[in-house]
Amino acid sequence: MLTTLTEYLAQHRRASLTELARAVNSTPEAVEGMLALLERKGRVRRLPAGSSCERPCCSCDPAAQTLYEWCGNLITTDRQQP
Repeated sequence: MLTTLTEYLAQHRRASLTELARAVNSTPEAVEGMLALLERKGRVRRLPAGSSCERPCCSCDPAAQTLYEWCGNLITTDRQQP
């Protein structure tokens, strides 16, 4: 589940706690623990309250969202053959 969470956030760059929980079929409470580990490792950072997810839809209230941003290296799933 941690790998799926990491790959999702690396691909999307920013996501809400709710969105991340849905992506890994878990609860926001369970995902918060994994995100705390990634924060300690410097791979993820929690954005300040009121931050934007940077998507054009503007359908969610930024003040009601907990957003996270990927800070680690980009993960690529395409591996080149030698």
